[in-house]
Amino acid sequence: MTTTETAVPEPTPEQAALFARVRRMMLIAGLTTALAVAAVLVAIGYRLFRSQGSPATTDVIANLPRGARIVATGTAGDRLVLTLDIAGATEIRTFDAHTLKPTGTIRFVSEP
Repeated sequence: MTTTETAVPEPTPEQAALFARVRRMMLIAGLTTALAVAAVLVAIGYRLFRSQGSPATTDVIANLPRGARIVATGTAGDRLVLTLDIAGATEIRTFDAHTLKPTGTIRFVSEP
């Protein structure tokens, strides 16, 4: 043996058991990490493929009373909201944002 080489002693039985336990724990941690990454990739893929089957765009024609004027538009959750001025009376119409079907109407009129 030369002076530049270092001697590596054989591990004791306790050290060998400790090395085996550390290897086993690292294997478990690696497998758990791989399983978590696979689950995330599956979730992302599921959402991507599911969103491609979304419904096509819909064209809707909403008839307004003669002389009606749209004052404001907005959204509230899954609803589209139109505020109309119809001959001095205010009316709010709501539509479902996904299907564009009317969901409700509120009329505000002044008492005589």
